[in-house]
This record gives sequence, C-alpha cells and structure tokens, in this order.
Amino acid sequence: MNIILWIAQGILSALFLMGGVIKSFQPKEKLAKSMPWVNDFPLLVVRLIGVAELLGAIALIVPMLIGIAPVLTPLAAAGLGITMILAAIYHYRKHEMKAIVMNTVLFSLAVLVAIGRF
Repeated sequence: MNIILWIAQGILSALFLMGGVIKSFQPKEKLAKSMPWVNDFPLLVVRLIGVAELLGAIALIVPMLIGIAPVLTPLAAAGLGITMILAAIYHYRKHEMKAIVMNTVLFSLAVLVAIGRF
C-alpha cells in the first residue's frame, strides 16, 4: 500500500506543481487561452490559487520524505481535495463538464493519499 500511496503522491505533486507554476507566473492573457476560467477572477485570486497548488505539491512529498512533520502530507492532500471540489462546483455552474472529469480524478487521488497517510 505504501508504494501505491507514493505513486499517487508523485502524480498529484507533479500535476499540482505544473499547474501551480503556470498559474503563479504566466501572464493572465496567456493563461486565458488554455484556462478560460481565469477571466472570471482577478489576477490576485489566480496567483493565490497557483501558490496554494505549489505549496500543496511540495507538502505532498517533502514532509513524508524527510520525516519532519509528516502529518502535513495528508493535510495537504485534504486541502488539495477541497480545492478540487470547489473547482468542480465552479465548472459545473459554467457547464464545463470536461473539466470536472480532471477535478474528479485529482480529488480521488487526493482522498486516497489523505486517508492512506492519516
């Protein structure tokens, strides 16, 4: 089970790391081409989402890896799961069903990690 959890953590961390970097550093105009939802939010909110994803991605791996405050790993997974619920609600209201599929996959992996690591 430990190997499955590490794989799930690695996948989640990689995806949230990529998404977090993109949302944190790319200009809003460039983001809007691939993520039209950014037009509905101020740039500060988009950046905060990106930073939260970056921190969550780091917290999924580092605490368990180094053995310092490993409780942060399941907490990060739970937080990222909540983020995916909120994202799915937003996409549902905008009738963007394709986006909800990815939110559901990421939510499921986050729940697996949160439960497995608690």
